[in-house]
Amino acid sequence: MKATQPRDGARYSRRGFIKTVGVGAAGAAGVAAGLGLPKELAADFVGATSSNGTGNNFGRMFPTLPPFFNKLSPSGATTQLNNALLDIGKPGGLLDAADQLSAGPVRLITDPTVNGNNPPTNPDNPTHTAGTHFMGQFMDHDITFDTGSTLGQPTNPFTATNSRTPSFDLDSVYGQGPIATPQFYQSTDPAKLRIESGGIFEDLARASDDTAIIPDPRNDENLIIAGLHCAFILFHHHAVDYARSVEGLTDLNATFAEAKRLTLWHYQWMILNEFLPLFIGPAMVSDILTNGRKFYQPQLGQAVMPVEFQGACYRFGHSMVRPSYRANLKGDNGNPFFGLIFDPSIGNVSYPTVTDPADLRGGFRAPRRFIGWQTFFNFGDGNVKPNKLIDSRISTPLFSLPLGAIADHQPPTALPQRTLLRQVTWSMPSGQAIAHVMDVDTLTPFDLHELRAYGMGLEKSTPLWYYALKEAALVPDTDIGKSTGGFHLGPVGGRIVGEVIIGLLQSDPNSWVHQQPTWTPTLQNPGSGFRMVDFLTFAGVDPATRHAQNSTYA
Repeated sequence: MKATQPRDGARYSRRGFIKTVGVGAAGAAGVAAGLGLPKELAADFVGATSSNGTGNNFGRMFPTLPPFFNKLSPSGATTQLNNALLDIGKPGGLLDAADQLSAGPVRLITDPTVNGNNPPTNPDNPTHTAGTHFMGQFMDHDITFDTGSTLGQPTNPFTATNSRTPSFDLDSVYGQGPIATPQFYQSTDPAKLRIESGGIFEDLARASDDTAIIPDPRNDENLIIAGLHCAFILFHHHAVDYARSVEGLTDLNATFAEAKRLTLWHYQWMILNEFLPLFIGPAMVSDILTNGRKFYQPQLGQAVMPVEFQGACYRFGHSMVRPSYRANLKGDNGNPFFGLIFDPSIGNVSYPTVTDPADLRGGFRAPRRFIGWQTFFNFGDGNVKPNKLIDSRISTPLFSLPLGAIADHQPPTALPQRTLLRQVTWSMPSGQAIAHVMDVDTLTPFDLHELRAYGMGLEKSTPLWYYALKEAALVPDTDIGKSTGGFHLGPVGGRIVGEVIIGLLQSDPNSWVHQQPTWTPTLQNPGSGFRMVDFLTFAGVDPATRHAQNSTYA
């Protein structure tokens, strides 16, 4: 969808973006028969498969499965249920890792007695680097943006707008191209996107109030996701230069198209070969590629985003977030810039009252607000840091989000509460029901015993997002023959995430997976070994290039 350009000085918020794109009105595909839904919910639960509809709305992978709350009385999605979900996801509740934020952002990384590792209250994931989560978030913003549903109110997926195209096409970066959305492009060279400086290194283009001028405002939620957006812009710029100098292209449209293709294909390569195996495990990736997708069957060019992915399983990344990060090594007057991802003690601040908050929230410009990628991806210099495990322990800062990081700018501000209410929004099936359909090991009520206290049978019919987190920590991993302890998703969550991501790539007529399946990367370490560190190096934001540009701060 097209986003309007902010006028100078006008705050371009996620809320404003939602008003711009509006709400879709696609009709329901029919009510699934025999589900026993309460009358007032039946019209909202459609039996559409994931291959029906259009990419402008959502669908279902398991249309015949009833909502997890179907057996609750008296009317399904009761106030009692929503209150229970709010309690589960509240600050200090079952999901809160209780990080000692008072210890400060440095000790939350370096001190085992307070960083969640000893005792293991919020353990690190030794198989992921700290950038894995943020790349997953960047991918999410590329394929899905729900602008039409209300938390905790059952909604027909086919009446809710997906404001991103369900394909890895970087519409969150490119918008609709330099002709339709010129505000995102350089006036002197429309083949290139706008990029500015934060005082030392690159920053997003911003209006006079520091609002980012980008197609999707969510890519300025935090400093790291904004840094990734910048890196993709710069990769594209170098691809433009490559198309001109090496391939000899001179026509503006042809140059832009070739640079975009190169950027997309290298991005899609990393998704399939680097990040998806980290998310779901190499064995699951191999199984889906070898034996095919069983539950997500989009037609070529007609993918629809299933809510089981969008609203539940792909939100596993919430549990990977650290409470704090080292944004860079020397950006803070020659010292490392450490900060909480969001600092609850700061509350809701805005420009110009605050111009450089102490945490890593987005929406602000200052010289130290850039990313040193050696913290987030492994450049072999010993500086990389890990993610947190995929489990049911969520870092404490995510229980008090700044309103600027929330789509509708409305409470609740606890991210787990919002995600749990979304299980009601989409009338999500239970994790147990999907496990049964998939014929995989099912978590037992004992595995979910902490939910018994609510007296609603949630330990037997569990919200899919909660189930996927618990499953990741408890179910044996086929790669290593024992429980991963949260290294990656389990059989239900992994199957859903894997089939959708692979399905989006296979059903995209413009992807390398469809057009040229034997293709391998051609830029910066060409061949099958191309990884994120190579992408960042080609973009010119790697540690060596930064040091050459300004050794004082890199």
